[in-house]
Amino acid sequence: MMTKDELPECPVATVVELIGNKWKLLIIRNLLANTSRFNELLKGIPGISQKVLTDNLRSLEANGLVDRTVYPEVPPRVEYSLTDIGQSLNPLFESIASWGDLYKSFIAEKEQ
Repeated sequence: MMTKDELPECPVATVVELIGNKWKLLIIRNLLANTSRFNELLKGIPGISQKVLTDNLRSLEANGLVDRTVYPEVPPRVEYSLTDIGQSLNPLFESIASWGDLYKSFIAEKEQ
């Protein structure tokens, strides 16, 4: 997890630093819907590789946005969920989705 001194001064830059790539955004989008296992996330995010998913999950976990729970079973079951601070991103994602719909309508009107 980054320290206060390592975070950018600008709050927008802080958000970009923490979740500013397409894979992290899509991982969070899926985890906002429900707790998921690794393969569920892999199938739910077309185009992402195992390595990229692993790296991004580790980064989100290190920054306190994602919890990784390992169940003592054979074979071990691992589930990923958002922490409370990760869940607090929900209004932001609702706004992004709303804007995405608005932009799609804008483009559709331009094409007519």
